[in-house]
Amino acid sequence: MKTALRQSLPLLDPDSPTTSWSDSRLVRECMAGNEQAWAALIEKYKNLIYSIPIKYGATREDAADILQAVCLELFSELSRLRKTGSLRSWLITITAHKCFHWKRKQQRRGEIELDELDGEESEEEAAPSELAEETEREQIVREAVARLPSRCQEMIRLLFYEHPPLPYNEVAQRLGLATGSIGFIRGRCLKRLEKTLREMGF
Repeated sequence: MKTALRQSLPLLDPDSPTTSWSDSRLVRECMAGNEQAWAALIEKYKNLIYSIPIKYGATREDAADILQAVCLELFSELSRLRKTGSLRSWLITITAHKCFHWKRKQQRRGEIELDELDGEESEEEAAPSELAEETEREQIVREAVARLPSRCQEMIRLLFYEHPPLPYNEVAQRLGLATGSIGFIRGRCLKRLEKTLREMGF
């Protein structure tokens, strides 16, 4: 399934100007058949989509399957999106809904008894407000990090997105810096990130 995902998605040229486009422009270009815009749109939101099944307890393989399903739905349904400003929340809702159904299938397979559900299953059931808010905050931080200089992006990735966290000496080695300079540069990068988040209204 992971291979199918890679084959079904266009590749993004890292030097493409699409990386800085707004959601509105990306959607408009996608509708015009711009493959680089599609690639940029997926690149922008793939971590958000992938993180939701992980929060639901999915394996990496199942999370990759859900990511592919959401991307395929994005391809087929994007033209029906009325407000591009709601793209992020729409993706969260669609992904969480798929995760909800994935979890129910897992429970059935394990012969786990489910509580009876009254009425129709709603999107709100699939995406609890706490999960949606947390996921949206994480995506805003990702977008803010993407606006930073490349060295700050890499440092923040190494310091805060690696599991387990990397020690300063390893971060320094990967970045070609002196270990003693990591703390200072880290502070400057975090200040830039804070400023960027304020400019984004976060």
